[in-house]
Amino acid sequence: MANNRSGPLLARGAGAHPGQVYQIQPLQDPRWAELVDWHPHSSAFHTVAWLEALHQTYGYEPVAYTTSPPGVRLEDGLVFCRVTSWITGRRLISLPFSDHCEPLLNNASDEHALLAALGPALHLEKLRYIEIRAAQPLAGTTSLCRSTQSYCFHQIDLRRDLAALFDNCHRSSAQRKILRAEREGLSCETGRSQELLDAFWNLVLITRRRHQTPPQPKSWFRNLINCFGEALQIRVAFKDKQAVAAILTLRHKGTLVYKYGCSDTRFNNLGGTQLLFWRSIQEGKRDGLRVFDLGRSDCDNTGLITFKDRWGSARSTLTYARFSLAPPSDIFGRHATELAGRIARGVLPCLPNRILSMVGSVLYRHLA
Repeated sequence: MANNRSGPLLARGAGAHPGQVYQIQPLQDPRWAELVDWHPHSSAFHTVAWLEALHQTYGYEPVAYTTSPPGVRLEDGLVFCRVTSWITGRRLISLPFSDHCEPLLNNASDEHALLAALGPALHLEKLRYIEIRAAQPLAGTTSLCRSTQSYCFHQIDLRRDLAALFDNCHRSSAQRKILRAEREGLSCETGRSQELLDAFWNLVLITRRRHQTPPQPKSWFRNLINCFGEALQIRVAFKDKQAVAAILTLRHKGTLVYKYGCSDTRFNNLGGTQLLFWRSIQEGKRDGLRVFDLGRSDCDNTGLITFKDRWGSARSTLTYARFSLAPPSDIFGRHATELAGRIARGVLPCLPNRILSMVGSVLYRHLA
């Protein structure tokens, strides 16, 4: 599957209806935005805005595979970013830093054709692996699917009335915290201004240091703001003039997506994070949204899972599939990841903010 910008990539197997698999460039082909607009399984992570922010920040090249030939409406698509790293190797990810990225398909034969194209891609592009972060399990994988990795996924159904949404929240962990925040006089500011970005970023630094992980580059958040426009909101809770908690949300069609959150634990007892979540729910209801997507959580992160459970959300499982020519034991590189994690936990808390930010700017383009 070479870098043929518009030609056929792989003939369909015997018994399928006639056609080919084609490669397109979603940042140049206007049909991609049209597909994302009408397809019922599209998300904020499929949008040109998300792809453009990835390209601007990390230099990733977006590419999509489709059974639709040039010059006609796209009927399906499987979108990736090419990630090239001297640390983590060459690979296709669908998509970097996304919680989920469902293949935009209409039937099983299209899925079969697009998955069958992964084998030639692995060979011709000399890829370490290809990862698909589907929201729903793939109906038919291939023999090259070497491993899977699962996460917890939470969503709140916003179609219930506001009183029911509040009643479904945990009494002490959510309801009382919201009421406490209101009694304490916490204020919430929403927007995309430089002042809100700076307040959010300072809380990101505090939070990532606490978690002993490097922060995402500030340019990532700036590019998200520029690319998403009004579909992105930064919400910051203040006690007087002190920023105590912040979240960043994205909007796509009827879904509000909680993507990033951060806080100063010295003020956690004031309920700033809970107030921001509740205001997001209220605004989602006001604007007629259907779903509040709370994103993925590592299955062993019981604290985060419990926090999301207590908002009356529905919990399900995301299962990522990795396709590779290598044996399963080589795909995730667990030993190298664990060693890097131990080193990071020992070093990162000691670094000044400027150096910590530089570490994040260097590392994140290799992580995806």
